[in-house]
Amino acid sequence: MAEPANLRTWTLLTNHGHVLVHVHRNPDTRIRDIAAAVGITERATLNILRDLEEGGYLLRVPRGRRTHYEVNTKRPFRHPAESDHEVGEMLALFG
Repeated sequence: MAEPANLRTWTLLTNHGHVLVHVHRNPDTRIRDIAAAVGITERATLNILRDLEEGGYLLRVPRGRRTHYEVNTKRPFRHPAESDHEVGEMLALFG
């Protein structure tokens, strides 16, 4: 069944959600790889990573010249409608 054209113009996850899913799946990923996977610029990726880190969802751990990311799966969602759920529940859906 073909998808209606108007459904192809938006997604259910925000870029923040896409970055978090990618980093959770690939904790040793590079900025350029995150940007390519999500379809955003490297600058936007850096801003999102900073937001996620400041929000307590992500920890950056330097490892030599690379960065390792640790996702705080116990952190609740920010929106009041979902604040009784942890991001780990969403990440479990995406593996």
